[in-house]
Amino acid sequence: MTQILHHLRGQFSHLIVPAGLVAVLLLICAFRSPQLFSAVGAAGAILVSAPLILAAMAITPIAMAGRGGVDLSIGPAIGFINVTIVTWLTSWGFESPVAVFVFAIVVGCIWQILLASMIVFVRVSPIIVSLAGFMILSGVNLVILPRPGGLAPDWLSDWGYGTELFSPVLFVLIAAFVLWFLFQRTAMFQHIRLMGADEKTAYTVGININVVRFAAHLSAGVLTGLAAVCLTGLIGSGDPSQGNTLTLQAITALVLGGTSLAGGRGGVVGSILGAIAMYLIFVVLSSFDFGAISGFMTQMSYGLILVLSLLLTLVATRPKPAAV
Repeated sequence: MTQILHHLRGQFSHLIVPAGLVAVLLLICAFRSPQLFSAVGAAGAILVSAPLILAAMAITPIAMAGRGGVDLSIGPAIGFINVTIVTWLTSWGFESPVAVFVFAIVVGCIWQILLASMIVFVRVSPIIVSLAGFMILSGVNLVILPRPGGLAPDWLSDWGYGTELFSPVLFVLIAAFVLWFLFQRTAMFQHIRLMGADEKTAYTVGININVVRFAAHLSAGVLTGLAAVCLTGLIGSGDPSQGNTLTLQAITALVLGGTSLAGGRGGVVGSILGAIAMYLIFVVLSSFDFGAISGFMTQMSYGLILVLSLLLTLVATRPKPAAV
C-alpha cells in the first residue's frame, strides 16, 4: 500500500500546484463572481477558455518530446487558420462543418510537419524554429487580413452566443480529451516520454526518434486545428492578432501545469488545469475595478503566479534525500 501511494505521489506530484490553484481560485470566484456557477456562466466559461485549453494541450506533446521544444508559433498558427477560414475558405464556398474541420486540422498538421522537418532534417534548435515560425506567421496573417473583419460561416458564428451548457464547443473539447486519452495508451506516447527524458537511451533501445518527433508534432497539429475552430466560433470573424496572445498564455498554462520544458515529465491534465487556472485568474481580476490598467494587472498577475507556481512545483517535486 505504501509503495502504491509512493508511486501515485511520484506520478501525479506535478498536478498538486495547478489543482490547488484551481481550487483556491474557484473558492474566490464563489464570492466574487457567483454567476460563474450558473448554467449560462459555465457555458460562457467553456466558450472563452476552450481555445486556450486546446492550445495548451497542443504544445504539451512537443514539450514532452524534449530538446527544449516549446512551440512559440502556436498562437500565430491558430490565427493563420482563423483568418484563412474567414477569407479563403468562405470565398471558395466551402462552409460546411466537415470542410471547416478538415481544413483546420490539415493546415495545423501541415504546419507542424514543416516545423518537425526543420528540426529533424536541418538540425535547427526547436526553439529557433518555432520563434521563426511565430514571426513568419504573424506577418503572413496581417497580409491575408490586415485588420479584424470577415465573417465566419453561419453555423460557426452561432457558437459565439455561449448560452447553452451542452454547446458544440463542449463537444469539441470532449472529442479532444477522448483523442488524447486514446493516444496516451499507445506505444508512441510512451516513446515520446522516454525520448524526452533521455533521447540517447531511447535511440539506444531502438526507438526511431525522428518518427516519434513527427508524431508529437502531428498530434499538436490536430489540436491546433480544433483550437482554431473554437477561436473562430468565439469571435465569429477573423482577427490576425487574436491568436498571438495565446502563445504566452498557452506556455504559461503548460508550465503552470507542471510539464517540464526539458521534456519527459508532465502531461495534458496539468496543461488543462493550468489553462483553467489562467481563465479563473482573469475572472477574479475582472471582478475588481482596475480601470484603465486592468490589462496590465492581468499580465502582471499571470507573471507573478507563474513564478510562484514554478517555485512551489520545484518544492513539491524535489526528491527526498536518501536515508542514511
